[in-house]
Amino acid sequence: MDATATDIHGEAAALRGLGPAGRVELPGGVPAWSVTDAGLARRLLIHPRVSKDAHQHWPAFLNGDLPADWPLKVWMDIRTVQTAYGPDHGRMRRPLVSAFSARRVRALAPRIAETTDALLDDLARAAAATPDGVADLRTHFAARLPWLTVTALVGVPESMHDGFQAINDSVFTTDLTAERAAANSAEATLLLRELLALKTEHPGDDIASALVEAHHEGLLDDRELADNVWMVLGAGYGTTASLLDHAVVNLLRHPDQLDLAVSGRAGWDQVVEETLRHQAPVANFMMRFPTEDLYDEATGLTFARGDAIVINYAAVGRDPEVHGEDTDLFDITRATTREHLAFGHGPNYCLGAELARLEARIALPALFSRFPALELAAGADGLTPLPSLIFNGHRKVPVRLEGSTTR
Repeated sequence: MDATATDIHGEAAALRGLGPAGRVELPGGVPAWSVTDAGLARRLLIHPRVSKDAHQHWPAFLNGDLPADWPLKVWMDIRTVQTAYGPDHGRMRRPLVSAFSARRVRALAPRIAETTDALLDDLARAAAATPDGVADLRTHFAARLPWLTVTALVGVPESMHDGFQAINDSVFTTDLTAERAAANSAEATLLLRELLALKTEHPGDDIASALVEAHHEGLLDDRELADNVWMVLGAGYGTTASLLDHAVVNLLRHPDQLDLAVSGRAGWDQVVEETLRHQAPVANFMMRFPTEDLYDEATGLTFARGDAIVINYAAVGRDPEVHGEDTDLFDITRATTREHLAFGHGPNYCLGAELARLEARIALPALFSRFPALELAAGADGLTPLPSLIFNGHRKVPVRLEGSTTR
């Protein structure tokens, strides 16, 4: 698999040609399965004998068979709710559930709307400051809104925003050198230590403080405390940034679809769900491991105990068996638009899914209302993907605000 992710969907289509799951080589020469079939993915995501914990159930990790400089090692080392199995998963999930309750998420709507308006002002200023009137929508809007939202939820002081964001922007790339990956880890450790010391001394109504309290109660050890704070920051930032990024790009490339949304003939919620299906923000999730030999009757495939399994969400979202032969087409009126797995499935369903949806449902209509003549300032091949097997987005989204309304 291409560590630079230059063609996620081309690669996904090729993998689909191998069957419901195919054998792949991850960066660093590590063998794995890539699951592209939606039905098989659903079954594996809820199977009680499929673990996410490399520390317990991946022989290659336990036996030291991985390359010393393996670029994806951080995804195995981390001890979070996303990598926990069995009772450990429930133990780590409990302190986070209340932070993402429906009531608490809905209460964030006014703050998200206010932040959106301020960022649209910033976007206009950024465009006005350039000779050609072009601004990077990802930097000034698509990435900024979820970053400001998740840092407020976690309780990161503004003075630490830039440091955390810089590491987040590079840690999810999968073409880093071992030296750069190690440097990122060291910088993250120092920042987390500073943040957790602050929250221990001055707790607040935020996720970091809640996790510190869980640590004091014995629910989390030192490593789990720091890693889960880092996980919430990264997941709450990168996924929503890519959702907004792809939603805007798809709408601008499909003006008929944009017209449906702006005119009210289709809902913005349909835009959000079709974007999640068509461009899953998490392209591939690292990794899962059968705790025993596992035979899948529907496909006839057998996964051996300890095999590494990657759920290829980019491919799953475009499974023609679910979405038809026009599955590559972006269509917000599609009958199956909500039948995606972009936020996972079953007990591992993403805690922040409704928050991401809320941010997009507020941000997208505000953007196109404020700048009705918004257009891409790059050709069909002018957008460079993030160099990441994990997050599916663009490095930059250059736009022009020509004809936009002013205040």
